[in-house]
Amino acid sequence: MQCPLLYRFRVIDRLPEKPSEAATRGTLVHAVLERLFDAPAAERTAPRAKALIPGQWDRLRESRPEVGELFAEDPEGERLARWLGEAERLVERWFTLEDPARLEPAERELFVEAELESGLRLRGIIDRVDVAPTGEVRIVDYKTGKAPRPEYAEGALFQMKFYALVVWRLKRVVPRRLQLVYLGSGDVLTYDPVPADLERVERKLLALWDAITQATRTGEWRPRPTKLCGWCDHRSHCPEFGGTPPPYPLPVRSATAGE
Repeated sequence: MQCPLLYRFRVIDRLPEKPSEAATRGTLVHAVLERLFDAPAAERTAPRAKALIPGQWDRLRESRPEVGELFAEDPEGERLARWLGEAERLVERWFTLEDPARLEPAERELFVEAELESGLRLRGIIDRVDVAPTGEVRIVDYKTGKAPRPEYAEGALFQMKFYALVVWRLKRVVPRRLQLVYLGSGDVLTYDPVPADLERVERKLLALWDAITQATRTGEWRPRPTKLCGWCDHRSHCPEFGGTPPPYPLPVRSATAGE
């Protein structure tokens, strides 16, 4: 949806991407918020959460050694200290938005998978699933950035509606609430879906998959320039920036072949 050519570079060519400080900090904060719920409710405090950060950073470096490159040119550790301090502030802000002592998640980092009637298989990982005593389901996702402006809120909610669709098709239950927790700005965005919403998302996904299938067959993956291009690792391969994509690794058929 963001850029067809970027999809090709990531999924088909599998070009390597360098880790970024922002994305790695998000991974670290997510790990801390997940692990905090291992503690009894009364011990889920901000100081305890912040104390988890060093250990989770060590675990992240062990599982993904490439993130250590982020601070390779930081011999005094000053930039790393600032970066960890930013992670601490994000964790602290969470406590102003939710009270983990009053939450008992049914699931954390839940892998979900469902197959639509068309055969299209959907997969995702949900940050947190809360289930009320009366059975209502709430899907929660943490964002370490800032909340989007209202005119861009629908784009942010698409991911949540995707999760809701998977849960609906898998469990036959429409989640009662979708909740985005923006730690960067201290905002909480909520949405209560209905079946018609999720049916529209399903139709959109089917159309998107048709477009992906067609582009895979023809090799025609077009760039879609946006402001996000400045953060893309693949500009040297992108025609929009004077680059040339690598040779297409899959067999190519014309758009009319087989019709």
